[in-house]
Amino acid sequence: MTKPALNRRAFNALSAAFSLTFAATAVPRRVQATGLAAATDATVQSQEHTVKFQDGKIVPAIGQGSWHLGEGRHPAAVEEEALRTGISLGMTLIDTSGNYGAGHSEELIGRAIGGKRNKIFLVTKVEANEATGEEMARACDASLARLKIDSIDLYLLHWPVPVLQFAGVVAGFEELRAKGKIRAWGVSNFNTRQMEELFRVPEGHRCATNQVPYSLNNRGIERDLLPWCKEHSMPAMGYSPLGGDNRLVIGDATLKRIGEAHGCSAAAVALAFVTRSGNLIAIPESGSPAHVKENAVALSLSLTPEDLQALDAAFPGPNTR
Repeated sequence: MTKPALNRRAFNALSAAFSLTFAATAVPRRVQATGLAAATDATVQSQEHTVKFQDGKIVPAIGQGSWHLGEGRHPAAVEEEALRTGISLGMTLIDTSGNYGAGHSEELIGRAIGGKRNKIFLVTKVEANEATGEEMARACDASLARLKIDSIDLYLLHWPVPVLQFAGVVAGFEELRAKGKIRAWGVSNFNTRQMEELFRVPEGHRCATNQVPYSLNNRGIERDLLPWCKEHSMPAMGYSPLGGDNRLVIGDATLKRIGEAHGCSAAAVALAFVTRSGNLIAIPESGSPAHVKENAVALSLSLTPEDLQALDAAFPGPNTR
């Protein structure tokens, strides 16, 4: 029996269905193959690497740092555009501090996220000399004003205080949380012993993260701190994930070779390495939209076992020496 010819409406519907099916099967290969170009493709969003906090909040594994933003290294408009570029590419976690650029970093971020607050996970910090009594509340209010927001997603103690002050610091954080000024709190630059002491004070277990330096050329936390965080279901946050101002790793030949194989930059490879465990958030800083685009590729980049073996050989960690 001869099948009847399709009318125009049926033909168009069949064509649309075929197109959708083809796109769904083609996207993963296209994202993998296009490297840097993939960072500008909305399909990257569906394959992002993410990290989950203990309270269930999910954030991208690659965020944006801001240590030097607002200091005049680049025109403010360029730095704001870099932040907006990162947001558009899925890097919606932004880290700052009240003392970065004497508060100008927070002000710049406040302008950059205007109209996008519901998309952003904001992290800022209180200094050790402001972490007691009413000083913490005043510092928090000042950060809220500079950022032009009503609540901070994650408020960190920037540097450790003496152990005897831990209970008071936690109480201050908890008071801010009860008032709705912060949604969660954590610490920065704590070693394993200090984390253990923190968990011994009342409500110390509510600590959401520990922000510490971590990069291919600074892997010391793999010895004990990262295993401790994993044991306590706490994601870590790594700053200077490309090596820091004077020790950048992006010129390394191994990184470049692996980047070429994946069609991406050495920076993306370095970021994919530090976030490989699924329990660490990297916060690279960049005041340049072009560099932000390179970093964003790491959100969907998975390194092969051979890649990881080559990087271990080039940058031995404490457990691979």
